[in-house]
Amino acid sequence: MYTRKVLEILPYLINALLYAGLAFHVWRRHWSPAIGVQGAESAFNVKEHYAVLVPLALHCVLLASSVFAADGLHLGVGNAVSAILWLTVLIYWLGNFFYRLDGLQALVLPVAAAAVFLPVVFPSLNPLPNTELPAFKVHLLIAMAAYSLFTIASLHVLLMALLERRLHDGTLPRALRRLPPLLTMERLLFRIIWAGFILLTLTLASGVVFSEELFGRAAKFNHKTVFGVLSWVVFALLLGGRLVYGWRGRVAVRWTLAGFLMLVLAYIGSKFVLEVILGRP
Repeated sequence: MYTRKVLEILPYLINALLYAGLAFHVWRRHWSPAIGVQGAESAFNVKEHYAVLVPLALHCVLLASSVFAADGLHLGVGNAVSAILWLTVLIYWLGNFFYRLDGLQALVLPVAAAAVFLPVVFPSLNPLPNTELPAFKVHLLIAMAAYSLFTIASLHVLLMALLERRLHDGTLPRALRRLPPLLTMERLLFRIIWAGFILLTLTLASGVVFSEELFGRAAKFNHKTVFGVLSWVVFALLLGGRLVYGWRGRVAVRWTLAGFLMLVLAYIGSKFVLEVILGRP
């Protein structure tokens, strides 16, 4: 029994170590004093980029085995957070073809390493009901993509805050010196937020459609709905403030993190309380 348990955990441990090893390499190479030839370093960055595919692919296999079961779709808090972080790493990996954001990679990979273990720590014992409905599948896919984009936006805004602070101090690690200018990063941030906001709007709308298809009534007015709508309002005000008043800098940081916190409380927080604290499916 013990041996079987170890064998079940071993792939998750390997996956976490692969993510952590890459994260350690990125931190050591890019956040330390410059060493070596710049051309060699740029060539190695390509290897770093494609090396992420190894833990990403293993993460996908582990998620598929944990989420998809014979009795239905298991998407408890552990699987949900792990899936969101998998999508976050995937979106980052694809986006890295267009933007040089090595500092963001150093933030994403350690979080992904921790998220890999969550399905083991918080296993989903019961499948989600009504997963055979097309409306629910669409709603779930859009919601996961929205969470992933806002996760990237939150990490991105933290990186911007660090960059701005180091610029004022006059001390920039090599990873920050190689990032795009702050204004370019700010434009990228709001593009990510716009994409996430559109998906969040579709998530709320598809949630109403799914509720009406299943129960014949609009979505319930509960804590999940309240925090979801509050998050939508926060991001709507942030984007409106950006268009009308040119909000940027610390204002953008505060509003982005506030909206992300509301989003976490809307879904992940509610599932954690129900499944882990109250022990309800």
